[in-house]
Amino acid sequence: MSGFNLQKMSNEYYDVLKELGNIGAGNATTALAQMMDTKIDMSVPKVMLLEFYELGDMIGGEEQIMAGISLAVDGDITGSIMFLLKREAAKHLMNQLMPGMGDAESEDFNDMELSALKEVGNIIAGAYLNSLASITNLLIYPSVPDLAIDMAGAILSMPAIQFGAIGDHILLIQTQFVDKELIEGYFILLPDIDSYSRILGSLGIDINTN
Repeated sequence: MSGFNLQKMSNEYYDVLKELGNIGAGNATTALAQMMDTKIDMSVPKVMLLEFYELGDMIGGEEQIMAGISLAVDGDITGSIMFLLKREAAKHLMNQLMPGMGDAESEDFNDMELSALKEVGNIIAGAYLNSLASITNLLIYPSVPDLAIDMAGAILSMPAIQFGAIGDHILLIQTQFVDKELIEGYFILLPDIDSYSRILGSLGIDINTN
């Protein structure tokens, strides 16, 4: 078991993980732009080290209705990744991908929208993980995605249980995409502690010497 501790993470570790988050989000934005066949700008991602109980407030409150796509991760690193969008942003994405769909007046998603949204999340999260794999030269295998449309607190309850066995802190990557309007997306990367060590080690950073 690694002696790595997110709470005691040095600035060096944090800067490296932040840069990985920037690159991953950039790759995901490119994939989204290709999918929508339009130009999309991305703000510089905000990377935050949070205690898990703070996460709900950082993404708009635990009662905020969101679309959450989650994928388990296996291979050289294990854990999961989540991509979350507010319901209104998810509706906008559906309308851009399939004109006439994504009715903003309807709170619900039909089966076609749900299927498309799951695939969007799969492609975006996959692009993020592909860039991470390319940079680190690690083998990373994502699972089939799961999709939930629910309050943020409910969506986060399962990773909270999973993460409780790992530690109290989590890395949140907040990204703003801009096409015709502002779309705010959230990547939540949940590697286990040993995986953080492998990621940093693959980049030549020995956590045992810091």
